[in-house]
Amino acid sequence: MDLPEPVRQGIGAAGFTACTPIQQQALPLALAGKDVAGQAQTGTGKTATFLITAFTRLLQHRPPALPEPDPRTLVVAPTRELAVQILQDAEQLGRFTGLSMQAVYGGIDYRKQRELLQQGCDILIGTPGRLIDYFKQHVYSLRRVEVLVIDEADRLFDMGFIADLRFLLRRLPPYHKRQSMLFSATLSYAVMELAYEYMNDPIKVTATPEQVTAANVEHVLYHVGSHEKLPILLGLFRREPPGRVLIFVNTKRAGERLACRLNDNGYKAKAITGDLEQRLRLRLVHDFKSGRLPILVATDVASRGLHVEDVSHVINYDLPQDPENYVHRVGRTARAGASGKAISLACEEYVESLEDIENLTGFKIPVEEPPDELFVHPQPPHHRESKGHSPAARKAPGSRPRRGGAKGNFGRNVAAAS
Repeated sequence: MDLPEPVRQGIGAAGFTACTPIQQQALPLALAGKDVAGQAQTGTGKTATFLITAFTRLLQHRPPALPEPDPRTLVVAPTRELAVQILQDAEQLGRFTGLSMQAVYGGIDYRKQRELLQQGCDILIGTPGRLIDYFKQHVYSLRRVEVLVIDEADRLFDMGFIADLRFLLRRLPPYHKRQSMLFSATLSYAVMELAYEYMNDPIKVTATPEQVTAANVEHVLYHVGSHEKLPILLGLFRREPPGRVLIFVNTKRAGERLACRLNDNGYKAKAITGDLEQRLRLRLVHDFKSGRLPILVATDVASRGLHVEDVSHVINYDLPQDPENYVHRVGRTARAGASGKAISLACEEYVESLEDIENLTGFKIPVEEPPDELFVHPQPPHHRESKGHSPAARKAPGSRPRRGGAKGNFGRNVAAAS
């Protein structure tokens, strides 16, 4: 591809040697200036696609300097975690371009973000609320935007950000005076309607539509009672010692409880939820990426925008009620051609969503009958010697817990897993 040398250097430094399917289809169109609406499995390189396109366009079209250094590329993301991840990817791929980049999102120093944005940047990444906040204060202007990127557009719909997104889109230069790209793991009719309304005759690109989830993910499902989920989770950890594990739950309360119980049983784990202070959330993600935290319990706030290499297992402790969240959850493993395992525990509370999940993925999740020896009796919630307690030092697994007898031991509520 005819790319500027600084962009080629960034790609080489990142270790990329070949295009993924979505990059192979979308990059030639985007580099030619076409508007693109791309659908592909999570973890297949959508972010690099729009970043390489933006870098190339900005380097090839140098406008005259203006007194106000307003952004030339705008990237809209639904969550703080995704905005942070895009910025990290942009800094890695664009390290030789000389382009300035900034992300704005809620939960961290408001004034500091504002001051940095006033200094100007070439590429602005942000969540809708914070972008609109600073825009209304005239901290920056959208009149110089040459490239628009809407990432995870379906999630913006799901989270109720569509009115905010339209507010920003109406204040951009006309669609024929900018290049627009929209990427997501799923493209609904509502998302495509948005694309056709605000983009310049976008070309829809779909990579591997016949398979929604990554090919290298091994799926398995266990039908268990709610009170059996913790014992079987401990048994799974014993049977196949995990490397880096993401465990998904449906509520903040369940996440805090599960992280506490795992620590009681000798497994270092913390929970990341939507109302956790942003600095702490970023620190937990950093510890998880670095390997200092082997187990991260998360609500769906982390199912998108969390790019971590070598996640060996994704465990749906609670089966997601939204079938699309299953796709995004399991997409946290088997990224960039690697392999991984997705284990789901279907209990009586959430099993009704299983049919919708299988209709979306297009296949039946293989079901295994857990043997009795897979169930491990957990330590009591108030076990005082859990700190430093080695899993190997626990008693051998006993018989399967009695139905209904373990619910009371599920754990006490804590303010935060940290």
